[in-house]
Amino acid sequence: MKQATRLMALAALMIGASTAAGCGTSAPVDATGLRRVVGTDLIGARGATAADQRKIDRTAVGLCAGGVWSKDECERHGEGAR
Repeated sequence: MKQATRLMALAALMIGASTAAGCGTSAPVDATGLRRVVGTDLIGARGATAADQRKIDRTAVGLCAGGVWSKDECERHGEGAR
């Protein structure tokens, strides 16, 4: 259940980020930068298997490295693995 909650939180974050990226005075050209930070590992992951969890973790790494999540948020993601 905890993995499903994480997946839902990541999905909500991605939707919010893509919505915020679309707000402004000029139209976005594409989502290449966001795709580079977030990656595509999360596609199809349901949090039901170890492989799904690795996909979620790889996505979290991109969000942490890209500065989308704060240091505290990144550490909280890792707490479930301990």
